[in-house]
Amino acid sequence: MPLTPQPNLEPYWMPFTPNRAFKKTPRIIHSAKGNYYTDSTGRQLLDGFSGLWTSGLGHCHPRIVAAVQEQVAKLDYSMAFQVGNDKAFALAEKVVELAPEGFSRVFFTNSGSEAVDTALKIALAYHRARGDGQRTRLIGREKGYHGVNFGGMSVGGIPPNRKAFSAALLPGVDHIRHTHSLPDMAFSKGQPGWGAHLAEDFERVVQLHDASNIAALIVEPVSGSAGIIVPPLGYLQRLREICDKHGILLIFDEVITAFGRLGAAFGADRFGVIPDIITTAKGLTNGVIPMGAVLVKESIYQALMSGPENQIELFHGYTYSGHPVAAAAGLATLQVYEEEGSFAQAKSIENKFEELLHSLKGEPNVIDIRNIGLMGGVELAPRTGAIGARGFEVFLKAFEDGVVIRSAGDILQFSPMFNSTTDELERIVETVHRALRKIG
Repeated sequence: MPLTPQPNLEPYWMPFTPNRAFKKTPRIIHSAKGNYYTDSTGRQLLDGFSGLWTSGLGHCHPRIVAAVQEQVAKLDYSMAFQVGNDKAFALAEKVVELAPEGFSRVFFTNSGSEAVDTALKIALAYHRARGDGQRTRLIGREKGYHGVNFGGMSVGGIPPNRKAFSAALLPGVDHIRHTHSLPDMAFSKGQPGWGAHLAEDFERVVQLHDASNIAALIVEPVSGSAGIIVPPLGYLQRLREICDKHGILLIFDEVITAFGRLGAAFGADRFGVIPDIITTAKGLTNGVIPMGAVLVKESIYQALMSGPENQIELFHGYTYSGHPVAAAAGLATLQVYEEEGSFAQAKSIENKFEELLHSLKGEPNVIDIRNIGLMGGVELAPRTGAIGARGFEVFLKAFEDGVVIRSAGDILQFSPMFNSTTDELERIVETVHRALRKIG
C-alpha cells in the first residue's frame, strides 16, 4: 500500500536523469531517517551515497532539524545586500575556524556550481585589483567537474556536460591532462604511487599561454563525478609549486571533499596542500538546505578592499547569499561535526570500507577499484555500443535489493555515512556483489 498517492510525474523535468525511463518506473523517496530512506511504498533503503555526497551525518539529524525549525519561525529571510543577518556572520566565523591556516574570509552562495563561478570571478578580480588585469586565462583539468553554470562548465572537463553548450563556453580557458591511467593505477588503494609527473603538464600549458596571462588553476583534490580519481602521491604538491612559481592562484573545488568526506575538515588538510581559494557546499549544511561557500585567504580579500569605503568592492552576489535558514542549518551541522567527532569517525571506518570495496575485485566485468577516505569507485567494462548500460543496471538492481548507490556511466560510486556500522558497509558491498553476478 503506497504511503502517499503517486504525484503527477509529468511537470517536473528532473536533473541528470533519463526522464522518460524514470517516469515509466519511478523511484520515489517518501521520507528519511538516519542512514535510511523510506520509499513511497514503505520499503526501507540503506543510503550508500549519503544523499548526493551531502549527508554524512545521516538524514534528518534532530539537531539540524530543530535549528531550521527555530530559525524559520524567527527570521525566514532578510535582504542580503546592504543588510546582514546574525546567523550568516556566525556561520562564516565557524567556517573560518575550521579552515586551513591563512583562510579568513567566506563568501556565501547557494550551491557548489555558484561557489565555483564565484571563485573564478574572485580570482579575476584579485589580479585586476593588483594591476595584473591581463591575467584572464583560467585553467581546468580534463575529467574535472565544477558544476553546471557556464564558468564551471568551461573549466570542467567532462565532455557530455559541455557538448551541447560548447559554442557558448567561456573563451580563454584551457585544460591540463587528467591523472587516470588504468594500466598504471588499476586497483590502487588510496593515492596511487604512479603519476606525480603528470603535474608537469601544467608547465606545458603555462609555457603555451605565458604565465603572465593566467589567473588561476582549478582542480578537485579528488575527482568525484568523474569516478573517484585519486591524486597520485606528490601530484597536488607539484601543482602548488608551479602555481607559486608563476604567481597563479590555486583553487581547490572541495564541494565534495570538504567537511569530513576524507576524514578531515578539508581535502587540503588530508593532502597537506594549501590552495588560495576553496569552494564548498554539500556537507556545509549536511544537505538540509542548499548552500555553498567560497573561502579565501586574507591577502585576496584585502587586495579588493580599496577605493572609498562606501563603494562596493566586488560586484557579485545572490539574493539568497547567507540565507538565515541555510546559515542556521550550517551552524548546527558544524556543531554536530564537532560534538560527535564526525571527521575522526569517518577516518576510523575508512580502512574497513577500503577492504570491503576491494573485495569486489574479481567480480564479473570489474576492471578497476579506486578509493580514499569514504569515497569509492568501481569501474566496469562497458558493453559494446552501450556505454553506461551495465553500470545503470547494477544501480537499479541494488535499488531493488534495498541499497542506494550511484552510477555514473559504467562507474559505480560509493559515499557512505560517517557513522556507518560494519554491518551497513558489508550490506552495501554484498548487495553490489550479488548485482554484478546477476547482470553479467
